[in-house]
Amino acid sequence: MGKAKQVLAFDFGGGSGRAILGRLEDGRIRMEEVHRFSNDPVILGGTMYWDTLRHFYEIKQGIVKAGQKGGCVSIGIDTWGVDFGLLDAHGELLESAVHYRDERTLGMQEAVFEKIPRERIYELTGNQFENFNTIFQLYALVKKRPWLLERADTLLLMPDLFNYFLTGEKRAEYTMAATTQLLDARKAEWAGEILEALKIPARILPEIIPSGTVLGELKPELCRELCVEPAKVIAIAGHDTQSAVVSVPTREKDFIFISCGTWSLFGTELEAPLIGEKSFALDISNEGGYGGTRTLLKNIIGLWLAQESRRQWQREGMEYSFGQLEEMALTARPFRSFIDPDDPRFVAAGDIPGRIRQFCRETGQTVPETVAEIMCCINQSLALKYRYALEQIESCTGKQYPVIHMIGGGIQSKLLCQMAAGASGRKVLAGPVEATALGNIAVQLMALGEIESVAQARQIIAKSEAVCEYLPQDCGQWNAAYDKFLTILK
Repeated sequence: MGKAKQVLAFDFGGGSGRAILGRLEDGRIRMEEVHRFSNDPVILGGTMYWDTLRHFYEIKQGIVKAGQKGGCVSIGIDTWGVDFGLLDAHGELLESAVHYRDERTLGMQEAVFEKIPRERIYELTGNQFENFNTIFQLYALVKKRPWLLERADTLLLMPDLFNYFLTGEKRAEYTMAATTQLLDARKAEWAGEILEALKIPARILPEIIPSGTVLGELKPELCRELCVEPAKVIAIAGHDTQSAVVSVPTREKDFIFISCGTWSLFGTELEAPLIGEKSFALDISNEGGYGGTRTLLKNIIGLWLAQESRRQWQREGMEYSFGQLEEMALTARPFRSFIDPDDPRFVAAGDIPGRIRQFCRETGQTVPETVAEIMCCINQSLALKYRYALEQIESCTGKQYPVIHMIGGGIQSKLLCQMAAGASGRKVLAGPVEATALGNIAVQLMALGEIESVAQARQIIAKSEAVCEYLPQDCGQWNAAYDKFLTILK
């Protein structure tokens, strides 16, 4: 038997990135992290940027370290959605990618709806409306920096940009294109009507390709620089959520999941988009998945609330690990106060604990004062928002989901998993933790012919990773809390 093919997955998150080697061995996916790096935004001249050139430096370091571990036959990159880089006619990057939390999109939704109605945009794209969506970022350029679009020859979303740096190929991978709110959800092509209405130049948007397409090989000059052998570069499901969905360890056709990290993506996989009056009223998103599937989901602010609160306490001279914060939350009296995690005030970086207190004052609730009370409030509010999203999705699909699959790094919080089970009244199966990396690796292995299908990939992943079960507890208290929670939603 030949040596197992080794693939290299780059998984970029909002705060850090990793390079992970993976291979299929004895019916399981084996993984080894070879490189980890910080992903810090840079504020310059009042604009928040991603450090795009540093990103590529870290990609090269990951390739070098993979070479020291036996090398790889292919490379796949996943990132968050919506953000992009612009190239000029010579293929040069015009500026670092702007961060989705930058304030340039403030007021852009209202400006866009003056040009094309909200209802029409949803009918075409089926996307949830968020200030940071690519459509609003681009319209901000149309209004404020039109010369930048005039100079631009190509727009590449983040994984596509890195793939271009590696291969010289300019393409738009399907799952990333579906995050832009510029993709016709039914036709899987750029929505010309929206582009024309907003004066966004269609010429800058590249050809859309299916997830799992082999783009090419590492450029020869990169191979020489890094002292590595050529490797295929595969446009995997570049949107990290969709890579994670590939790894949901289920045999069921109808399942519901929470991809739990900085954001919580709560959804279900469908064969076709579900766009109608109800989904529009509930602002539920249809996003593209691997194999041309659609993911009906709600985008919920997730562990960002805990992450940014921890940073605020650090600024105030208090150091806590996430484990300590979870232990502290357990000591607080439960069900006293709640927030809507998706209130716009919680999107920007800064004093999240202070904003939580202000939200509770404005809604006439007990104000959480201590670190323990803040953490209890955050976790309970997330769990209740999960139930809210579950009910919305079930009302759209007409189906009930007895089990919630929680995947991603956030499931390391046993408290949140247990609260999700209690709030929803459903069994929670938590795992895998490394959902996005596993999905990235699985798509590469499918493109290489090592795995036959998503169904087989999910069975392999189920054998590769542990899954923990959480059963609902204290259902009466959670039901009463949910009734109170509904009163504070706007």
